[in-house]
This record gives sequence, C-alpha cells and structure tokens, in this order.
Amino acid sequence: MAGKPDAKLKLLYLKEIFEKYTDEEHILNSTELTSLLSERYGIECERKSIYKDVQILSDYGMDIIKTRSPKNGFFLASRPFEAAEVRLLTDAVQAADFISKRKTMLLIQKIESFVSVDQAARLHRQVYIDNRHKCSNEEIYYNIDALDTAIKAGKKVRLKYARRRLDQKFTAQEEIKEFLLSPYALIWSNDHYYLVANNGKYDNLMNVRIDRIHKVEITDEPARHFSEVSEYKTSFDSADYASKTFNMFSGTPETVDLKCSTDLIEEIVDRFGENAALRRSKDGWFLLREEMNINDGLVSWIMQFGDKIEVVRPDALREMVKEKAERIAATYR
Repeated sequence: MAGKPDAKLKLLYLKEIFEKYTDEEHILNSTELTSLLSERYGIECERKSIYKDVQILSDYGMDIIKTRSPKNGFFLASRPFEAAEVRLLTDAVQAADFISKRKTMLLIQKIESFVSVDQAARLHRQVYIDNRHKCSNEEIYYNIDALDTAIKAGKKVRLKYARRRLDQKFTAQEEIKEFLLSPYALIWSNDHYYLVANNGKYDNLMNVRIDRIHKVEITDEPARHFSEVSEYKTSFDSADYASKTFNMFSGTPETVDLKCSTDLIEEIVDRFGENAALRRSKDGWFLLREEMNINDGLVSWIMQFGDKIEVVRPDALREMVKEKAERIAATYR
C-alpha cells in the first residue's frame, strides 16, 4: 500500500465515506469500509489499517463514534449542519419565489450534501416545488453577486429592469427600462429579494425586485453616498430600513401612533420586535409608537387588520387610510 500513489488519498476518501454514507442509522464496520474504498475509489488496503485511519480522522476533529450494539462499527455523529438545519434551509429555498425552478433544485442538491446520502434521500422525498410559482430569471445568482460586489466597492451599476404592463389587448407584456443606480443593500422581504438603491435623478431611495433585474454592469463611477438620500450617515442600516418599510414601498419616515386591539399583540411583536414601544390605552387596547415610512404599503398593511387598528397620528396617514377605505366601500356599493 505504501508504494501506491493512491495511498496519500486514502484518508481523504475515507473522510468522504464517513460524510456520505454513515449516520446514526447507518454504521459501517472495518470490512465494509475497506470494501467501499476498493469498489468506489480503487484503493486496496488491509482491514487492520482502518482503525489507525479512523483514529487519525478523529484526532483531526471528526466526530466518529465507535459502536458495539446493535452493530460493531463506526459512524459520523455530527456535521457542520444537522439534518433539521438542512431541512430548514431546503424549505427556505423552496419558498423563495425569486429563485428559478432549475436553480432551486441545484441549490437543494448542494444543501443536501451537508448530510449523509440516506438522510438527503429522506429529505428530498419531502421536496415539492412543481406547483410553486417560481421566477424564470436564470441570471439571478450572477446579478446578486454583481450587486454585492458593487455595494462593497461603492460603485454605480447599470441594469435593465422589466415590469409587466397591459397592452391594448389586455395582454401582459414586459416593459424594459435601463437605470443607472447607486446600490446600498440587498434585502429579503415579503418573499421577494430587493435591491435598495438611488436613482441619481431623485433624492430618495428606491426598492427594486432582483428577480426583475437583467444585465447588471458594474461601472467605474462612484456611487452616491447614502447619507445624501436617507437618514443614515455612517452605515446603511438594512434591518432598520426594512422594519420601517412596508411591502417595500419607499416613503418619508415619520413617528406613527397606532391604537391596536389586544388580539394583535402577536402580529405587532412579530413585525416590530420584542422591544416595540407599547403602552396601555384607556379603553383596554394598546398603543404602538414607531418610526415608519408613510406610503401605500403601510396603508395596506394597516387595513388588513380592519377595525382592530386605528391610526392616531399623523393626520396625513389617518386621512390616507380613511380615503382608501372609502374607495373600497364605494366599489362594493
């Protein structure tokens, strides 16, 4: 064995065998390990040498357990990702509408490689994406990488943006426009992935769905600093921005007071966090005070709760909700 060139690869192949073919339910003894080395990798070795190799891999840091019952042998007890964690990742990828069906399957296959082949097969049987709406934009991986690079480099990007419009025959057609933008952040919100950026023609932020972006080109032109178009001065706070932006509509941040039914405590805490500014109202409801962007997205979010939320202030937002409610009521008269 020592004279064979493949001998140096033996430990690497044995490591791969433990990662791919063993877990708590699949234990391999020294005879089975030598057989796999021979059959799958063309490495011939003595059964006794396996024990020394297993010890080396254990010293290296692999959590290899030796068992005596119900079967003598070895298995890899822990990995960087446990089966439950891999399940969470695959579920998240399945639920992401902005990833195409083909790339969804490819990404899930990569994620499943974090567990044994038997665990992966069990997880894969629970993967269902055929009936889910998935975007058809195959550029999305490359666009995300390019946008992330531009953000880190502080450069503007030139891109094409597609939106659907109804033509005269009431058929949905794509309308493509080109933009030169200063990119600041990538945010996943409401099951979509967005680029937060500035169009140099305006002094505000815009949110662009990444699944509608094509042909991203990083330019040599420095990006406009976000402090010129937002409240952030030293760093762009993506988490804070997302918490204030409803349905990814941009708008002017203002202090908003909402009176909420106690039935909505779960929804409010889920949306604004455990440290949301809450206080008791005289009528048994509770009051919420938060900084929010005033826009149609916020109005729609408030109205989904019907009469269980009342806008106390500002008056402009209260009027926006009232006007929309009146338009909806008029539609059903």
